[in-house]
Amino acid sequence: MACLTTPPTSVSISLFSHRCLRLGAAAALLALLAACASRTPDVPVPTDDPRAIGQVEEAPPTGPAIERERSRWTPVRWADLPGFEADDLGGAWDAWVRSCERPGTTFAPLCSQVRRLALGTDAERRAWMRARLQPYRVQARTGQTQGLLTGYYEPLFEASRHRQPGFQVPLYAPPHGHKQGKRWYTRQQMEQNANARAQLAGREIVWLREPVESMILQIQGSGRALVHEPDGSQQVVRLAFGGTNGHPYSSPGRWLLAQGVTDDATWPGIRAALAANPHLERPFMWSNPRVIFFKEERIDAADSQAGPKGAQGVPLTPGRSIAVDPKSIPYGTPVWLASSGPAGTLQRLVLAQDTGSAITGAVRADYFAGLGDAAGEVAGHMRQPLQLWVLWPK
Repeated sequence: MACLTTPPTSVSISLFSHRCLRLGAAAALLALLAACASRTPDVPVPTDDPRAIGQVEEAPPTGPAIERERSRWTPVRWADLPGFEADDLGGAWDAWVRSCERPGTTFAPLCSQVRRLALGTDAERRAWMRARLQPYRVQARTGQTQGLLTGYYEPLFEASRHRQPGFQVPLYAPPHGHKQGKRWYTRQQMEQNANARAQLAGREIVWLREPVESMILQIQGSGRALVHEPDGSQQVVRLAFGGTNGHPYSSPGRWLLAQGVTDDATWPGIRAALAANPHLERPFMWSNPRVIFFKEERIDAADSQAGPKGAQGVPLTPGRSIAVDPKSIPYGTPVWLASSGPAGTLQRLVLAQDTGSAITGAVRADYFAGLGDAAGEVAGHMRQPLQLWVLWPK
């Protein structure tokens, strides 16, 4: 007896009953309805509502590896992602929705469903990812699967709009006549060269209290300032990345370690070492010739918890955005991250939304920890082993 995959019409009931007179019409109809109730119809799952997708049994991964300029991606099972069932995906989904502001051609077709799942449950989100994405383990072209995770954050410092006692350290907008991509004067030359000083005149955005605060902002690439205005008011502004002098980065923390005055290269350790050895402050600053220029941006109340815009062009999400090497992982890619070390254990979904001059290689990421001193404490201690999996559309 064939089971109907749709509710029987009066015609189908009549025909069936006619063929089954020997069994009795009523008994035959009851048998048919019972058989249909116990069988799942072969009806395709609607694809216009991502929350309708149910979890299916996972098949072994198939398909070839994907080759990138600096990495190779090998397909794996979802079960191979450590902690995949335990992550609270809400923050990651906020970051993904932001990525959909500038998604690129690969992920743009998924963005309407990503936005709808912002109101979904984590179970629905995981089921949707299984149905739409394939996880790939990221490895170096040499086969190495272990890499390095570091952290960065958005500092917050007091500043003055004008130079005054207690605020003597300037942050600059790009100097007059400087073209991005070309080398300009080094940090030391900016202090000592008359031509450099002339081109910087009037380009001061704000003045900070300490040179070390300036270096922290230089290394993080952006930050916030509580600005004391001439009229006595105060406002918090963002000092966003505005360009560089074109010189390579050199770690001032590593330089200070080489002087033998400290074995602690965290910012609290660096501050303590310089306070005890004030004669090293200027050469410490000069040890890094790379200078970041800034531009001032307003912070809207609605985006006060979001970070600065990363290289993808969307605001970073604390704890859910990472900086990557775009020759290994494209911007906007959802990534599963696993790491354990001094800053704690992380097993979570993050989005590749930024990069940095020191972030190069296949399995390499910089974790955006958020705003202020607490985030700085996390970022300052984060230097630990890393594994990455990209989640790529099927």
